[in-house]
Amino acid sequence: MSKILVVDDERSIRNTLKEVLEYEDHQVDVAVDGAEGLDLFTRGKYDLVLCDIKMPNMDGVELLEKLMEVNPDVAVVMISGHGTIENAVESIKKGAYDFIQKPLDLNKLLITVKYAVDRQHLVRQTKVQKRPPRTVTYNMVGESAPMLHVKELIERVAPTEARVLITGDNGTGKELVARLLHEKSQRASGPFVEVNCAAIPSELIESELFGHEKGSFTSAYKDRRGKFEQASGGTLFLDEIGDMSLAAQAKVLRALQE
Repeated sequence: MSKILVVDDERSIRNTLKEVLEYEDHQVDVAVDGAEGLDLFTRGKYDLVLCDIKMPNMDGVELLEKLMEVNPDVAVVMISGHGTIENAVESIKKGAYDFIQKPLDLNKLLITVKYAVDRQHLVRQTKVQKRPPRTVTYNMVGESAPMLHVKELIERVAPTEARVLITGDNGTGKELVARLLHEKSQRASGPFVEVNCAAIPSELIESELFGHEKGSFTSAYKDRRGKFEQASGGTLFLDEIGDMSLAAQAKVLRALQE
């Protein structure tokens, strides 16, 4: 779900955009003018801003310039009426992602929003990939022979692409071992995705892990990314995997093998 800010002085357009975008599962905030829009933007994190060009007090072009100062990576789509196309072109040169003419074509709007949001997510993903590996934030306490053996195993296994089975009684620190393996791996800058297999109903575990396509079953109203896909480039930790149904375990085994 993406967070979108709509800035327009026309109530009908604000309401229409909010209704349409929320129907598409976006979180939407609205502002009646540039000043309110700038205030909301500085206090929140938005994936996309839809901004009218012609507004009283602070117009859209001026607001765009201030948004770029706050966050030059934000995707801004300008909404232009007749006679403001030159301003729209000027906005593109100043950093806007695109512009849409009034009266609004909702199909074109949704396509533009999709591409703009996808572009924003790609920008964020690229920044994450460029970050240097994080320093270890988790540590194991203890210097006994068994603890030293576990630490040695972690150091040996973490740099590899091996699949790891962590065993032990409740409370012995299996999650801590998993996080240390992630922190010390080449995937440390990627996501660490934890799945508590014991807390997910058996009929939902496959959809949770592997995702589903819209319409694949009765209540599948939209595409859903599974945990395997979410953990791409990072580490997937399946906690209490023995509490899965045998059928689900077989499918997970096949996924791990292949």
